[in-house]
Amino acid sequence: MNSLILRLIAGRIAVALATLLIVAVTIFCATALLPGDVAEILLGQAATPEAVAGLRTAMNLDQPAVLRFFAWLGNLATGDLGVSYVNNIPIADLIGARLVNSLKLAGITAALSVPVALALGITAAILRGTVYDRIISFLTIGIISVPEFMVATLAVLVFAVTLGWLPALSMTGDVTSFSGLLKAFAMPVITLSFVISAQMIRMTRAAVIETLNTPYVEMALLKGASRRRMVLHHALPNALGPIVNAVALSLSYLLGGVIIVETIFNYPGIAKLMLDAVSTRDLPLIQSCAMIFCIAYLLLITIADLVAIVSNPRLRRS
Repeated sequence: MNSLILRLIAGRIAVALATLLIVAVTIFCATALLPGDVAEILLGQAATPEAVAGLRTAMNLDQPAVLRFFAWLGNLATGDLGVSYVNNIPIADLIGARLVNSLKLAGITAALSVPVALALGITAAILRGTVYDRIISFLTIGIISVPEFMVATLAVLVFAVTLGWLPALSMTGDVTSFSGLLKAFAMPVITLSFVISAQMIRMTRAAVIETLNTPYVEMALLKGASRRRMVLHHALPNALGPIVNAVALSLSYLLGGVIIVETIFNYPGIAKLMLDAVSTRDLPLIQSCAMIFCIAYLLLITIADLVAIVSNPRLRRS
């Protein structure tokens, strides 16, 4: 690995860390601007001013915002997420099980949607201009145009109300059997797979078409290379960077879509926990959940950028 690639990788990691710091400042300021006094909300309207002042002091809310931010950032760097204002339980304990549920949902969705989307996107690019390509393009544009909550509503109407195959809400009580697994994950996975697969298909198709139009691929075709060899040995290796970026962007979109899906299907994930924390003004819990989402997003995008840098043949030869 040459020095240019190492400098690019180091620069991309530095940008990611700087972005994470900016995100941390933004999250802290946004939660600090939420309407209402946390102490008054926790104690209720009948609380005396002395009790409110005492609780604010106990939670360090009487300190300047700058001091509270650096204390929170220092604890976050050491893995201390703090204690929930509402439940008086360590936030790590609250997030633990919920984060596992969200990771299961994201993992199953990615395992199903990524291979299907890549296969459809690559074949649509190879068969560009055919009826197959037009059908795939029409369906993907139609799905992208529909928001997640509409896809979830249609899934409930079709699979739960009309056909009666699946429950309208996610039943996570029993996931040891196949039927229990379907009840827990079928509806959320169907909704998320539709949304992210459509975007992944479009971006993968565009990346492969751009690579197929390059001069070296056309030269390989003129030299008598078969279409299969041209795609597998010339186009796809050079389209690896854009394809990985397409997958990462689609999976990062999964992080936003999971908030809506977990709420609609009452799935006990971290997004549902974050929304419950917003309704109760549980600031440490909101901040921790938001940081987890942002770290996951930055991690996906950074990995995609690093793969694009390492897989670039011009950088490897320089």
